[in-house]
Amino acid sequence: MTPLRACVEFAGWFAAVSILGAYSLLSAGKLESRSRLYQWMNVLGAIGFVVNSGYHRAIPSVALNVVWFAIGATALWRNRARSR
Repeated sequence: MTPLRACVEFAGWFAAVSILGAYSLLSAGKLESRSRLYQWMNVLGAIGFVVNSGYHRAIPSVALNVVWFAIGATALWRNRARSR
């Protein structure tokens, strides 16, 4: 396995753990959907999936995760604007 492929695979596994962790913590009542941590876990997970899916040319997954990223980034931006 090349170093590039190892990084891509790490990005995919990091993404899966991040998004599943966010969902698990939300479902367990440990996080709120508007919390920064929840949104950051989703944004970072989406980035990891874009990298992994793009490398493997899984274009539908890339598209889904670009939208997932946009939703999370928008939520973070709105939360920041509200806190000011």
